[in-house]
Amino acid sequence: MFRRISLGNRLALLFAACTAVVSLTAGVLFSQASQSHFIELDRQLLDSKLPGLRAAMAGASSVDQLNEHKPALLGELAHSPGLALRVHGPNGDVWFDSLPQTMTSHSLGTGLHTLSDNGVSYRAYSLDLQPGQPDSPQLTLLLDITHHQHFLERMQRLIWLTVGLSALATALLGAWAARSGLRPLRQMTEVAASVSASSLTTRLPQTDMPPELAELSQAFNAMLIRLDDAFQRLSAFSADIAHELRTPLSNLLTHTQVTLTRPRDLEQYREALLGNLEELQGMAQMVNDMLYLAKAEHGLLNPHRERLQLAEEIDALLEFFLPLAEDAQVHLSREGEASLLGDRPMLRRALSNLLDNALRFAPPQGRVSVRLDSDAAQVRISIANTGPTIPAETLPRLFDRFYRADPARHESTEHAGLGLAITQSIIKAHGGTIRCESGEGLTRFSIDLPNGVV
Repeated sequence: MFRRISLGNRLALLFAACTAVVSLTAGVLFSQASQSHFIELDRQLLDSKLPGLRAAMAGASSVDQLNEHKPALLGELAHSPGLALRVHGPNGDVWFDSLPQTMTSHSLGTGLHTLSDNGVSYRAYSLDLQPGQPDSPQLTLLLDITHHQHFLERMQRLIWLTVGLSALATALLGAWAARSGLRPLRQMTEVAASVSASSLTTRLPQTDMPPELAELSQAFNAMLIRLDDAFQRLSAFSADIAHELRTPLSNLLTHTQVTLTRPRDLEQYREALLGNLEELQGMAQMVNDMLYLAKAEHGLLNPHRERLQLAEEIDALLEFFLPLAEDAQVHLSREGEASLLGDRPMLRRALSNLLDNALRFAPPQGRVSVRLDSDAAQVRISIANTGPTIPAETLPRLFDRFYRADPARHESTEHAGLGLAITQSIIKAHGGTIRCESGEGLTRFSIDLPNGVV
């Protein structure tokens, strides 16, 4: 099985092929131009000999008359050593012939053409001795052009040699150029190969990079940033969930061990099991919440949309929380009307989380208010409560998993710090946004949702 050709070798072969094609094309064109030039020179030479030969054979209309002009004809031919002549009478008889003996059997044709005999090349030129006369004798001039052909053959060999050497040189130079040009890519490969879970902070260099590789390097670095962020979040999540589960598990173990230290009556065992059940229910709720968040992060939350009258939904929730609010001496209120397309259970869960938070942090004689506003584009739900101001540096972390703004509740199993994270995932699944503002003893969560089909 053949190995795949590397990119550098492909470029080198491509350079060599292009150079060979260009050199060969140029060589063929030059060879044809040279051949045409020599043909034109030979024609001019033969044309320049015609006046002298015709003058030497002036008035010769028979073989006898030609013999009388033979000395002058031979004298004229003597001035051109490479020139031979054959004269045919009107009936085809040979009157005069100075061609080589080997050429007697050759058909010389008409006009200007090229012949070859025993390795010798000739340029033959046939025409009338007396132009315009039907019974004029025929002249055939034969010029030795072997030196021309040798020159063309040497030139062709030189062309082929040049093509081969230029292709080889271009292949070597192309390989060097490709290797030099791909050096940044090899550096990127080395850096990418060194990336691991413990070195996600490694980044590809972007300086002195070609524009094409700079874009690739930027995209790869952006991917590493996303992976590093996801890995850090996963590590933090693993540590957080281990920490959150440690307390209820420790409580279960301690409670069970204490219960088993001595025999107890049935009612005491029942109380112990009820205590364990409470811890287990809290753990089960935490696991369910984490599964819910995992589905949300992978885009698996698909709200079933129906037209909801938010005023009715809010009133139903406020009625549910009313006993708790009365116990805490907190006033509940709602104002405004709005409707939207959304998933009733999901939105109720999100709003219930916010109302529960507002009631827990509202002081006695405080208030929790819900305001609904809408326009053609969106619906805004604002849930505000009086109470301690949340520090500005804490606000960006409110929607993180397991984060609690109140350190006093950090060890509580009742609230695992997942409510706001779940609320945010539900709002995002509906195509909306949620934010928190806190100042001057008032904390407000504002939800913006599209007023229509997302």
